[in-house]
Amino acid sequence: MSAAKKVFAKTPANKAVKAALPEIDKSLAVWPHSLFTDYDVDLFLVGKHFRLYEKMGSHLITVEKTSGTYFSVWAPNAINVGVVGDFNGWDRNSHALNKRWDKSGIWEGFIPNLKKGDVYKYFVKGFDESEHLKGDPYALRWEHPPQTACIIWDTNYTWKDKSWLTKRPKLNALDQPISVYELHLGSWQRDPNEPERVLNCREVAVALVPYILEMGFTHVELMPIMEFPFFPSWGYQITGYFGASSRYGSPQDLMFLIEELHKANIAVILDWVPSHFPGDRHGLYEFDGTHLYEHADMRKGFHPDWKSYIFNYDRNEVRSFLISNALFWLDKYHADGLRVDAVASMLYFNFSREDVDSATNEYGGSENLGAIQFLQDLNVAIYGNFEGVQTIAEESSTFSGVTHPVHTGGLGFGMKWMMGWMNDTLKYFKVDSLDRKHYQNLLSFSMTYAFTENFMLPFSHDEVVHGKSPMLYKMPGDEWQKFANLRALYAYMYTHPGAKLLFMGNEFADTNEWNFTQSLDWHLLQYAPHKGMQETVKALNFLYKKEPALYHFNFSYEGFEWLDADNRDESVFVYMRKGPKAKDTLIIALNFTPVVRENYRIGVPFKTKWNEIFNTDDIIFYGSGINNKGDILPVEEPYNNQEFSIAVNLPPLAVIILKSK
Repeated sequence: MSAAKKVFAKTPANKAVKAALPEIDKSLAVWPHSLFTDYDVDLFLVGKHFRLYEKMGSHLITVEKTSGTYFSVWAPNAINVGVVGDFNGWDRNSHALNKRWDKSGIWEGFIPNLKKGDVYKYFVKGFDESEHLKGDPYALRWEHPPQTACIIWDTNYTWKDKSWLTKRPKLNALDQPISVYELHLGSWQRDPNEPERVLNCREVAVALVPYILEMGFTHVELMPIMEFPFFPSWGYQITGYFGASSRYGSPQDLMFLIEELHKANIAVILDWVPSHFPGDRHGLYEFDGTHLYEHADMRKGFHPDWKSYIFNYDRNEVRSFLISNALFWLDKYHADGLRVDAVASMLYFNFSREDVDSATNEYGGSENLGAIQFLQDLNVAIYGNFEGVQTIAEESSTFSGVTHPVHTGGLGFGMKWMMGWMNDTLKYFKVDSLDRKHYQNLLSFSMTYAFTENFMLPFSHDEVVHGKSPMLYKMPGDEWQKFANLRALYAYMYTHPGAKLLFMGNEFADTNEWNFTQSLDWHLLQYAPHKGMQETVKALNFLYKKEPALYHFNFSYEGFEWLDADNRDESVFVYMRKGPKAKDTLIIALNFTPVVRENYRIGVPFKTKWNEIFNTDDIIFYGSGINNKGDILPVEEPYNNQEFSIAVNLPPLAVIILKSK
């Protein structure tokens, strides 16, 4: 059994701990009780307890035939910790927890008759007599913001997705199609009768699941659904790491949505933020009156961009908290993967800082060694305990080995966002088509490093906010050219090696930047250009899933070969995508000018008939309808370093895909 699996295994009850507990005086407001064994405490203190959610927080249990709630919280520097709520009139002195006699810093106790749905907080008195009302770091549910109390709850759910979990190791593997639809639950769709009302997960499921099926996406990525106080943060400033946000219903409502997606064979990735947290007084910041979860050195503990606090990854108990949280969502919510936010900010002390204002590690370097160790431990724990899951790093630096195995010195992620590709691609497409000949290398450059990591190609929410404009209006030209360019851009993405990610609304060319306070502009689908864009993405998804050449070698050089990357004057690119069999081979030709290229010669590897199987200029996509009908016959005329060649028509601002018969 691996070390990770040993840690994840349930530990036996410790008789010595039970024997050490005093006989319960039932007249007490808080009964002495513990869910922790000595082994639990040892694991916690060395940063290797990855199921803390089974011990910490509030748990509905029965003690000596009396039902109630067990509480435990880590506050090593506090001189007093109590539970307050409606049940005791928020009296700070009536329900004090007991501090464990070991070095764990854990306060715990059982309060009889507290039930599911009761609200609570912790009253924490710091060593300096400072007083704090804190939410439970392990709370399973919170009040709806702006209220900030926790709610006693459970994660009980009768799951009906066994079939999906059985298939997941195959369907969620890196040699399978991975086409991700990034989604913000609060604004994908609103109640048409009450546009201000955010739909809960069960309501969203009614339309979302059939839509994802219709569109052909393989994965849904939910932007953060953990509890957060400030809606404009989109969920990236979390206070309740173990609580499904009450904005979207109960924990069981979220489980229902995930289950419905699984029934449709759609994998669910959760956006996860272990990089920073806000300074709200009811949250993790200065939890016991000291810098407990965050670094005391603000060069390490405060993020200047987001005005939030950075976890102290050097602290064992913090690593136990974060890794337990990651495993919690995979375990209790059956998530199929985690997209880890802002990894670059974790890896470097000088991220968004001048060197003079930055801390250094013990060797004088800028790398955060504690964060590196944390990420390695995280991925070892995840992949060691769950079959068929993936972790994805949003990592924008040149840090080497993000998706390399931990045993070779890598961070151990399954995939990494290809931010360089995204930036270069958008820069190229923003250029007027007549000037693109000067920027040919922006598109060809990605292939020089495409297989150094397992890359995911992202057009995410970050690209359609804060004045960056919607995807459509990044494109040059008149209206027809804008749509043609965007169709070609998406076809380029789907035929480029790597997994795919598209933010909601991009699939039908929303004309507004994303607005988290309202529904997407679904009414645009009544117009032919937008409907054509949606049909383009749909067709690309189904083609991607059908053709092994487009996914089998997504992360390996065997699946790609340039035929022509140097035709600058005509802004044309031609390449092959290859699958495990020769018959899988596809030829992709991209024409990024509005000029039709007739009888354009392309080298081919086989003397066989070729057919056009996809064309972004198709009339059903709102194109001009220039295509290549029927069989395309090769001749024995070497071209593009191939023995044979064909002549085809290249439509304007379009991508065609050819396959041999």
